[in-house]
Amino acid sequence: QLQLVQSGGVTVQVGGAARLSCTGSAQQLSLYSVLWFRQVPGKEHETVSCISPSGSLTLYAESVKGRFTISKDSAENAVYLEMSDLRPEETGVYFCAADTRRPGYWDNGCSPSEYTTWGQGTQVTVGS
Repeated sequence: QLQLVQSGGVTVQVGGAARLSCTGSAQQLSLYSVLWFRQVPGKEHETVSCISPSGSLTLYAESVKGRFTISKDSAENAVYLEMSDLRPEETGVYFCAADTRRPGYWDNGCSPSEYTTWGQGTQVTVGS
């Protein structure tokens, strides 16, 4: 059964950059769509981005377009979220999740309720 392990917490300056990783074990992430989701205190939780099983299709929230990039590395069995121009209001906990109920399926809406395997979360702190 797939398990997801995320990289450790990061602290970056306003306008800085960071890369989060989400590594799979026991199964290949290439079988599943994967998303990144964030919980920001005082704000609505948000799906940041998602990527198809093959990695050829991606979606981004409007708030991060042009600043965040999601990618999938089959050799490393990992999904990455590269973030740039980070803002204080993006401080929060970021989770990756895989759609393990539907192998090979691309959820064009990236609905987190359909994603059943979750990583442990990564704290991202953006400060001056």
